[in-house]
Order: sequence, then C-alpha cells, then structure tokens
Amino acid sequence: MFLVCQPATRRRLFAIAMNNQAILPFSLTNGVYAQSIIYAWGFQSMTRPAQPTLSPQAASVTPPLSELLLATAYAVEGVGEGRSLTDILNAEPANRRAAVQSLSFYVMRQLARGHALADLLLDRGLPNSLADSLLITALSLLSVDEREVRDNPRVPVYETHTLVSQAVTAAGLDRKTAGFKGLINACLRRFEREREALLEQAYLRSNVRWGFPKWWIGRVRQAYPAQWETILASSFQPGPLTLRVNTRKTSREALLAALQEQDIAATAIGDHGVILDQPLPVAKIPGFEEGWWLVQDAGAQLAAQLLPVTDGMRVLDACAAPGGKTAGLLMQARLQLTALDIDEGRLERVAANLQRLQLNDAGVVLRAGNAIDLKSWWDGQPFDAILADVPCTASGIVRRHPDIRWLRQEQDIVDTVALQRRIVSALWQTLKPGGTLLYVTCSVFPQEGIEQDQWMQQTLEGAVALPSPGQLLPGQGQEHDGFFYSLLRKQG
Repeated sequence: MFLVCQPATRRRLFAIAMNNQAILPFSLTNGVYAQSIIYAWGFQSMTRPAQPTLSPQAASVTPPLSELLLATAYAVEGVGEGRSLTDILNAEPANRRAAVQSLSFYVMRQLARGHALADLLLDRGLPNSLADSLLITALSLLSVDEREVRDNPRVPVYETHTLVSQAVTAAGLDRKTAGFKGLINACLRRFEREREALLEQAYLRSNVRWGFPKWWIGRVRQAYPAQWETILASSFQPGPLTLRVNTRKTSREALLAALQEQDIAATAIGDHGVILDQPLPVAKIPGFEEGWWLVQDAGAQLAAQLLPVTDGMRVLDACAAPGGKTAGLLMQARLQLTALDIDEGRLERVAANLQRLQLNDAGVVLRAGNAIDLKSWWDGQPFDAILADVPCTASGIVRRHPDIRWLRQEQDIVDTVALQRRIVSALWQTLKPGGTLLYVTCSVFPQEGIEQDQWMQQTLEGAVALPSPGQLLPGQGQEHDGFFYSLLRKQG
C-alpha cells in the first residue's frame, strides 16, 4: 500500500510547523498577495468607516465532482510525499480551491479509515501512488456515517452511486490512473456490498478509531492519562472560525452588531475575540476590507495579551510569519517592532496582513534572517520584550491543519526540541536585563512545553518565571487550540 508516512520523503520538518500561527494565509483570505515585501512603513492615519462593506465575489463555476476527486487524490498523494496541504491548496485554481479544501480536509481526518479499508479490499497495495490515493479518497467519502453528519454538518455527503461513478470517471482523467479504473470500480462496489463487515474490521485499529497515528495516540495517552480521549476527540473535529478584533479600528461590540445585521450568529470569546457559529468565507464577513479583524484562534490571541508591552518599547517578534501575533502586539501598543522570519517569502504574508489591518506603523520593520544566527539580523541593540513563537510539531492546531498528523514522525519531537533550545538561547542574548520573553508553541506534547519551560528556567542566565497559562489543551474548557505559554523575565 501507499505509505502515508514515508520517512525518505518527509524531512521538511517544519513545512507546517512554520505555519503555527492560527491565522489564515493571506492568499486564502482574499486571493491576493502583496506585490513586494514592505520592510518598513510610514504611519498612516486611520478612520473607521460608517458601515462595513463586503468584498465582491468573483463568479466561478465549480468543476464536476470527478475533477474534484482527482484533485483531492493529488493532495493526498502530496501529503504522503511530505508536502504541506496548505501549500498544495494554495496552488489550486480559484474555482475549485474551496471544494478541494473541503474534500481534502475531510479525507485527511479519515485517512486512517480510508487506508484501512483499502488494505482490507486489496490483497496487495496498488503500485501507483496516485491510484492508491484516489481509492483512499473515495473510500473515505463512501464510509461517511450518520453520526458524523449529525455532529458536523460540514461533512461532505454524496449518493453512493454518484460517488462511485465519479471516482471511476476521475480515474480516467489522468493517464497515471486510467489503467486502474476497473480495479477502483471493483473495490468500491465490493465496499458497497460488504460495508458493515469491512468497517467493523477497520475500526478494530486504534488509528482508525481515533483518526491519528498510533505513536501520536500513545504520546497523548502517556502525557495526559485522565484527559487523552477528550484531547484526541476534540483535536479530531474541525476548529471554529474565530476572529480577533482589531482594536485600532473598531470595537468588539461594533463588530458583533455588524455581524448581527448580516444575520451572522456570533458570540464573544476572550478579551478581543469573536467566534462564529458557522464558518464563512472570510471575504463574506463584514469588515474584512476595512481591516476590522483577523482570523486567529482564541488560544493564539493570548500571546499579545501576555507579553507586557507599552508604547515606544523595542520589541522582537521572532518566527513572525504569517503575522497574526505581530498584529496582536501592534494592537496593544505603538511599538518599535521587528518581525523576524527565516523565510523571506513568508514575510510577504506578514506585510499583506499588516497592510490590510492598517498596522503598518513607522516603527515596524520586517526582517528576513535565521534567529539562531544573530550576526545575520541583529544590530546589537537589546530588546525590551521578545515573542518567541518557535517552530514546533504544531500538534495543537491539527483541527485546522489535519494533514499535520500524517506529516509528523515521532522523531520530529526530538528534533524540534533541539531547535527550540537553540533559538531561545540565541534570542535570550538579545533581551535587555529586566526584559521579558514569552515562549510559545502550538503543541500538546510536554517535551515542547512544560519540559522546555523547566529547561529554560534552569539554563538561561537570570531567567525568572512569571505567571502564565502554561499548557492549553483542546477540549478542556474554553474553545481554543492547543498552545503552551511561558513568560520569563531576565534579571539584571
């Protein structure tokens, strides 16, 4: 069978970890990238519009289901080869991107089930990875049950005959899969006949029951013996659409009123958040063009609140892309802020998001550089405060990036821990005595959270722990993803 976790092809360790921040890539929010990187801005005065406007939607025709199934199979194959689903979807044509995202997100969540069913239906695996991915895609969608639909109305549901027919048609659309049309058809027809028995056998496997790799299940169970089932169950479900109000532009009350005028049900969460009852394309939400808000999980919103900043402070946002936490800091105070990221291309997202939110102050500088290599980016002037949102396994945001569970390997935890320590050790040198550093990961694994916190307090010279939330777990109280926060002060 096609291996979902191929070690030889999955060494882009941080393909998604670099997308830790729970803010949608700018290319997925309004379909436009900044034309160039803006490294420093002059402050622009901002006025609140009397009424928010809605972005016009370009007319488009969704392709037939067969084409969408094949595109989804390509996405499944790409993830199996170690590619981020976010990158794959960004390359999709605009007229089918939303539909392929819906299908591929569901298949990613049920990949273990589709894989297990394919194993049971075939004596040996298909020699063609794309054909195998198409079969797994079709089986994942065919095996939807009523409970799933009841719990999540967004689950894609198709008539059995339609789905089988369109999957076979999809196989004929690509020369790589055309020769497997008959076999795919036979497997899907057999699943129809033996559905209950095959599903019963598939659900004997723990990775099918929970929707995660066995090593992942074991790690969570070991770390949280009383909570592991709730954590996995919550992490399996899609996350809600949560907005962070841009308090430079408007108030939460005004945004809630604008949503109510458009019959969009929403409630307040946290200090500055708004959670929508049902997700919507962001361009259809009032205030998008005016920069009234950004998409950001409630757990991620805490970063800007926890780091104590005031007007005029010299602040570093390390590993800043795509800019959600950068924006949050700039909403808190008018800062001399450096947003650092190792990937110059990803800084385009920071620039685009800050420009839409009109947070492009004169003191904001975007700089490409490796946080560990201080000589490549630091001018020697110490910072008053540092936000260290370091690369991690991103195990806490799997609700929003369901491919993460299949891209990660257990060894990645060891590798990220080592990288995190190198980054924090370097950044600590740039922090002035009396300054504060906020260590952040979007991970649920203790090795990247509490164990790193203990290491920092024992190793970093002059480090003193300040009150902070510590580990936030999905499914434990307020609606948020999994994050870890540690706030440290550097004694003089």
